[in-house]
Amino acid sequence: MTTDERMRRGGTFGLTLGALGVVFGDIGTSPLYAVQEVFGGPHDLAPDRQSVFGVLSLIFWALVIIVTLKYVLLVMRADNHGEGGIMALVALAERLHPHRRGTPLLVLLGVFGAALFYGDGTITPAISVLSAVEGIHVAAPGIDHLVVPIALAIIVALFSVQHHGTARVGALFGPVMVVWFATIGLLGAVEIARDASILWALAPTHAVTFFIQRPGGAFLALGSVVLAVTGAEALYADMGHFGRTAITNAWLFAAFPGLLLNYMGQGALLLSRPAADANPFFLLAPGALQLPLVVLATIATVIASQAVISGAASMTRQAIQLGFLPRMTVRHTSSEEEGQVYVPAVNWTLMVAVIALVLGFRSSSHLASAYGIAVTTTFVITTLLAFQVFRERWHLTLWITLPGLAFFVLVELAFFGANLTKFIHGGWFPVLAALVVFTMLATWRRGRALVVARLAEHELPLRGLVQLVRAQSARNVPGVPIQRVPGTAVYLTANDGGTPTALASNVAHNHVLHERVVLATSRVDAVPRIPDGRRIELTKLGQGVIQVLVHYGFQEQPDIPHALRLAQAQGADIDEAAAVYFVGHFTLNPVDGRGMALWRKQLFAAMSKNSLRASAYLGVPSARVVEIGTQVDI
Repeated sequence: MTTDERMRRGGTFGLTLGALGVVFGDIGTSPLYAVQEVFGGPHDLAPDRQSVFGVLSLIFWALVIIVTLKYVLLVMRADNHGEGGIMALVALAERLHPHRRGTPLLVLLGVFGAALFYGDGTITPAISVLSAVEGIHVAAPGIDHLVVPIALAIIVALFSVQHHGTARVGALFGPVMVVWFATIGLLGAVEIARDASILWALAPTHAVTFFIQRPGGAFLALGSVVLAVTGAEALYADMGHFGRTAITNAWLFAAFPGLLLNYMGQGALLLSRPAADANPFFLLAPGALQLPLVVLATIATVIASQAVISGAASMTRQAIQLGFLPRMTVRHTSSEEEGQVYVPAVNWTLMVAVIALVLGFRSSSHLASAYGIAVTTTFVITTLLAFQVFRERWHLTLWITLPGLAFFVLVELAFFGANLTKFIHGGWFPVLAALVVFTMLATWRRGRALVVARLAEHELPLRGLVQLVRAQSARNVPGVPIQRVPGTAVYLTANDGGTPTALASNVAHNHVLHERVVLATSRVDAVPRIPDGRRIELTKLGQGVIQVLVHYGFQEQPDIPHALRLAQAQGADIDEAAAVYFVGHFTLNPVDGRGMALWRKQLFAAMSKNSLRASAYLGVPSARVVEIGTQVDI
């Protein structure tokens, strides 16, 4: 279902409510640990008046500059036909300036940003669920030894139900998050009422004074302040599901006010009770409400984790379509919602990684040390890509975009620098995870290009094949004649300019060719979706050979039989219901280091071996598939 269709069905209010539930779960649960980490974390900043005012000022202006100004007002305008997210930016950058010298570097930066998302995707469920369950330390200290087991049980349950999809529970996300933001805002407002002077912390002068008088402490505090804006990337990534207007409304009228009131309330609490720095969020609540708050916080963190898991699945599908990952099983869990997909391999890998993090770090404070480097790096990459897109799309000069680019990059580099101090305390984990994922993404794309190049060296051009068939039929060339047999043969090929290897092998070894031959090539364009009216391109090559080029968006799942039925409806001589599909199955043989390091070729070969069969991924009925094997030296 497109954003326009959702708008017609549910209106702006419905979309805003849905966005509040799906988009803001991560950033909405940041108050659980952000302020606690600043004052009770490893840097042990004393909660005196100057520090509290300075930190709250930094949090407020981080929310204004990074979330409101950058993402809500600017970056969400760099959409790819309504879709957002860093992979959409990569596709957009390639489409707007494919031949510019710096484009490959921008694309690689974007791919690395996508890889960082997977690293953060393992931390978010772990730190969110742990921080919520740790409320037991305050509400029921007698059972605090159960924090880790309870967190693990919640995480296992969360990942185990992913295959059912989120269509049913998704309807509850919005109302639950309304209750969440109202609750945390009310808790903060009650504390603010006791000391309204805390609102002066909104002035930027307190942040500046904090840096001038305590530069070391302020700089280290930035490493924890960034926790308040984790999840900002989700605003952009989920734009295609809800639209810019709904996300903007949800942020400005619900999420931002609730967060701001809560952060101010935690600051006021620290001024009156400095010992509350052990857990200022849960200590905002009266004793009788602390246990219900733990339950509500746990539900909210499950929602936040769900958004990250769903985002990882959606990004994986986009990466597959854009040629950065091998084919995997992708299951659609909703007949109405386009973005609801389940990728088993990603789901279970994430679950194992999250469990390992919980067992390894055992507290949200320790996990906070691993959080930040990847987030801030992604911020910088998104800024660079978005401003490049602005220049191309709006034809802006460098002198107009450069000041804005420099401002945001400097702010984000300050956060990045502060988080570098966490590297040896856990910050290495998301970076290492991102490097592993990036290596796989880059290796797969480069390896595919090598295979295509090797096959092209020996392929006969399509026109040459048709001429050969015509000459053989007229007995104008020596050799065994090609026999034409009844029926329709569909050859699936990635190269629309050459003869498919399966077809060439069939003709060379069996000397037969079906009366109707369809050469089907799927092409993923740098747009989210393609309407059926522009889905296919037909070319009649003669001698009963038809070329069908099928276009898909990077948000779509290929379905070749459906595309051929579209071609049949347009008058093509194709009997899809009785067609036999021929697929080339390639065995890769890494032979040397030319074109790519040998170890990367071996990695590519291993990934290819475990890739989903092309016929299954393209929706071809398995009972009508014939595979023809070929060895390819790379």
